[in-house]
Amino acid sequence: MIKNRYILFISVLLFSCSEKKPQKKETPVQSYQVLTLAPRQVTVYNDFPASVQGENVVEIKPMVSGYLQDIYVPEGASVTKGQLLFRIKNPQYEQDIITAKGAIKIAEANVNTARMNVEKARPLVEQEIVSKYELSSALYTLQSQQAALSQAKATLSNAQTNQGYTYIRSPQNGTIGLIPYKIGALVSSTTADPLTTLSNTTNVFAYFSLSEKQLLDFMNTMKGSTTLEKLNNMPLVTLVLADGTVYPQKGRLETASGGIDSSTGTATFKAIFDNKLGLIQNGASATIRIPVSLDNALLAPQTAIYQMQDKSFVYQLMKGNQVMSTAVTTSPTDDGNFTVIKSGVKAGDKVLLNGLNISDSTVVKPIPANAEAVYSTMKTKSN
Repeated sequence: MIKNRYILFISVLLFSCSEKKPQKKETPVQSYQVLTLAPRQVTVYNDFPASVQGENVVEIKPMVSGYLQDIYVPEGASVTKGQLLFRIKNPQYEQDIITAKGAIKIAEANVNTARMNVEKARPLVEQEIVSKYELSSALYTLQSQQAALSQAKATLSNAQTNQGYTYIRSPQNGTIGLIPYKIGALVSSTTADPLTTLSNTTNVFAYFSLSEKQLLDFMNTMKGSTTLEKLNNMPLVTLVLADGTVYPQKGRLETASGGIDSSTGTATFKAIFDNKLGLIQNGASATIRIPVSLDNALLAPQTAIYQMQDKSFVYQLMKGNQVMSTAVTTSPTDDGNFTVIKSGVKAGDKVLLNGLNISDSTVVKPIPANAEAVYSTMKTKSN
């Protein structure tokens, strides 16, 4: 009986050993769209923060001292050349005019008296009743009194000029800025703050700066042998306002500084924009957008780029359909959907369009993407 049980146990053991072990399931190969990079012509845009100033911004300061008597315009008003803005009260200038007019009357009387003496002496000299010395003396006295009259008139003119300075008029067409003073405030030519600022914004200048490296890169992309030639060959630039809207008028670029400022290490440029509609205000902040045409750019959708620790990478398809992370340097296009790959890969390399969290050396099933279909969604913009 025991022997039969032993034989049964051995049979069960041999039967269990003869069963096949379960095989491990293999992970299926995933399919991914793959784009073959090829040179393309594209226009990219470089953005630079800018500050906007009116074509002519004038500080209105008094030329004489006194109390602010009248303010004829409100803040923010549009004024024309010659329009009365302020009046300063200073009784001294009025008194100087009164005094100067009195001095003129005295001088005129002295001139008349001297002229009478000349007319009196002339016949006496002709009749040899008195010597020629008397006539010469009378003539010199007349000249002296005439000079005194001219001086008195000049004093009156100066007094009237000073009084005229108490009426402050607009030197140009423009828009009034803030007025920090109130009626009754004491003002003078030495006052630190102006009465107001007057800005002519028919045209506006958008100032921006380039670092030395940016300047060199910028100049290397422009055609021409001199800075002036390069600027003349540049396309018109765009102004992006603070709210993100694009100003409808294009601007032209000019230099504002003669070179690189040693204290800041930057060169200043300005773009001129027509502002007849008055949409842009003096002192506004904006962005200058400069187009740069690239003839042989490697262009890829943003979906093909992923970020890690402030660096950009693509999943590059290698030999045997293995995926490898490759670091690249990029520059985005204006529409934000595509990017220009500057380095890291070359024309003819293949990159995954929709890869996400793939480990290096992973084998994938590549599906060739239609390049024309990929790039058909790219926005085209005129310069």
